[in-house]
Amino acid sequence: MADKTVVLGYGVTGRAVVSALVSRQEKVRIVDENPTQNLEEVAQESGIEVVDVTKGFSWGEVLKDCSQIVLSPGIRDDHPIFASARDASIPILDEFDLASRWDKRPCSAITGTNGKTTVVTLVVEILNQSGIRAEAAGNTDIPLVQAIDDSDVEHFVLESSSFRLAHSLNFLASPATWLNFAPDHLDIHRNLDSYEQAKSKIWDGISRNEDAIANLSDPVVARHAPNGCTSFGTTSSTCRVQNGFLLFREEKVIALDDVLRKFPHDLENAQAAVATAIRSGATQEACAEVLANFSGLPHRMEDLGFVKGVRFINDSKATTPHATISSMRAISEVTLILGGQNKGLNFGDLGVLKPNGVVAIGEAADHINEVFQNICPVQIAKNMQEAVEKSVAMTRSGGTVLLSPGCSSFDWYNSYKERGDEFRSLVMEHGRKVKDE
Repeated sequence: MADKTVVLGYGVTGRAVVSALVSRQEKVRIVDENPTQNLEEVAQESGIEVVDVTKGFSWGEVLKDCSQIVLSPGIRDDHPIFASARDASIPILDEFDLASRWDKRPCSAITGTNGKTTVVTLVVEILNQSGIRAEAAGNTDIPLVQAIDDSDVEHFVLESSSFRLAHSLNFLASPATWLNFAPDHLDIHRNLDSYEQAKSKIWDGISRNEDAIANLSDPVVARHAPNGCTSFGTTSSTCRVQNGFLLFREEKVIALDDVLRKFPHDLENAQAAVATAIRSGATQEACAEVLANFSGLPHRMEDLGFVKGVRFINDSKATTPHATISSMRAISEVTLILGGQNKGLNFGDLGVLKPNGVVAIGEAADHINEVFQNICPVQIAKNMQEAVEKSVAMTRSGGTVLLSPGCSSFDWYNSYKERGDEFRSLVMEHGRKVKDE
């Protein structure tokens, strides 16, 4: 009898999926192609079936008695599981599909190449400020199949990556917001078109067209936006910046002077958050309260202050050229720390930037040098300490040292957070040394 669920990948999401299935007395088979000691212990202690990939296996055998497959985020488009599932006529699901079977509470969703976590955070805070108990889930520390265990939550706000959307069989969230689109994750997706199609699934489950929240200043998003959508990003959008105010329809939500974060991308995120939150039941008063007090998230244009007249900004979360370009729009007189591990993206786009100087780091350093060698002075650093030292030497008082790598961190670090934490620590150390001189 075909009654088992194959769970591919045993990371944060895979563990939550297995736990949720087992708690509902469903049979599970785990396949993890990078097994850990922890997984072996799970198999021994719980009796859950784990495929021993070290001894070799065939996907045909693995799927022989299974009824569905749940994929963890980050499975490559060319993984053999897709062809095997198609041959066996077995559906592939994301954890969102399981959660929507088990729980019918309302969900809103946010996708986009950049800004997802910030907008999700804003929407959650606005809903809570409005008296609606909300929680973030999905591409966060809490998968949705785990979040639904909390019976007090009234509304879930889903951070929806392309990985999750691509694997979702029947994505259901309304309202749903698409922030922007730029090349990313081409080390996972087959090509840029596959990435775009995955993102476009964000609107598969909207209840009505006005529950599609669309950034009409982004041509790709605008091309997919349904007629009658709730828009932001342009001067004629439903939610917009006009005459010193952020407006929703014709109502003034908040004066821009009262918004705490005012970089261009901050105001775009604010529009998206207001539109999503209001369509989710929030009040305009709550929107104004949150935007007036929101200081931003770590590693996202995080202002570290000044040392001898030089400003330092930690933007380690900028892992694509598009994100770096967006961040550079906000400041001038910049020494840019740039580089890391490329995700299959084209660095040539960075050639539109005009920094005062570049410090290139990581595996991509030589490629970064090629882009900027005829634009500004470039130096290559072998580690982050050297990058900070060289950037300080290159930057005059009144300038800014910006860590906005445009690449993933996995050549030197385990995460963009670790990279940003080291940069922050080194800047603080630099400040202490200067003070002691």
